[in-house]
Amino acid sequence: MRVAMYYNNRDIRIEEMPIPRIGPGELLVRIEASGICGSDVMEWYRVKRAPLVLGHEIAGEVVEVGEGVGRYKKGDRIVASHHVPCNTCRYCLSGHHTVCDTLRSTNFEPGGFAEYVRLPAINVAYGVYPIPDEVSFEEATFTEPLACVLRGQRIAGLRPGETVLVIGSGIAGLLHIQLARSLGAGRVVATDISDARLKTAKAFGADAAIHAGKDIPSELRSVNDGWLADKVLVCTGAKSANIQALESVERGGTVLFFAPTDPGVTLPVSVNELFFRNDITLTTSYAGSPADHMTAMELIRAGRINVRKMITHRLSLSETSKGFQVVAEAQEATKVIVEPLR
Repeated sequence: MRVAMYYNNRDIRIEEMPIPRIGPGELLVRIEASGICGSDVMEWYRVKRAPLVLGHEIAGEVVEVGEGVGRYKKGDRIVASHHVPCNTCRYCLSGHHTVCDTLRSTNFEPGGFAEYVRLPAINVAYGVYPIPDEVSFEEATFTEPLACVLRGQRIAGLRPGETVLVIGSGIAGLLHIQLARSLGAGRVVATDISDARLKTAKAFGADAAIHAGKDIPSELRSVNDGWLADKVLVCTGAKSANIQALESVERGGTVLFFAPTDPGVTLPVSVNELFFRNDITLTTSYAGSPADHMTAMELIRAGRINVRKMITHRLSLSETSKGFQVVAEAQEATKVIVEPLR
């Protein structure tokens, strides 16, 4: 089978690999669509493990079923989680599925930028979700990123009527904007360094869109009746954006750091000003639980989150390198989908 082998962001080669052989409890899935995630082009994180086949936002069709699998059959349309929790450890039982040791060690073979993937038995047991008839393969690839966003907003404690500031209007920011709007946010404000992305943020539900080069706290007050934001969702790893977040949260509010920074980045945090005097909560979120994936799929099925309009590029496997470039440049692309069968 053909795979897009990652060496670095500028070196992705179409190579041949054997189709994975499955064992008991496993599934072989033909990939119909696979989304390029912003983390895929986070080179400092990926390149140390190269060469490898990336791609974790997958949707496809079951083509082979391992012995003992009773829930799925050949021809089923599914999405699958690449990382799955054990559901039995102290972390899972306390609701922290995404820090489970099992979740941190599981994956499928080889990755979504390939014609086929093997789903190990534990992924089949805890991380496979049927695609409803009314949801396309390309729409289904949004299940994993939307699950991450769902968990993030739950941890941040977003409540109806609150003002939400989304810093960074890439794909994660746009999903946060749509979900916050769907969950009843009173006002949603977006920022970005790109005028094109600010325009897109408005199209997907932001009440106001502010260029990140401006005085964000002052601009935020001007569009929010003099108040800062109740919830600040940071969807970029830029240090300047993280500092803006600390300056833009209202007393009693929450800052969610949704995106990782480059290695070694630290932030100046005043314990007295942020915590002791102003009761600010700083928190993070990584990945999503199985329940988040199921909820995400239902939101997509019901049309509560419009993912189809987010797709700007549909590329063949041989064009994966082009896809990485447009995502890394963060200009013309909103969502890039690789379709290996094209």
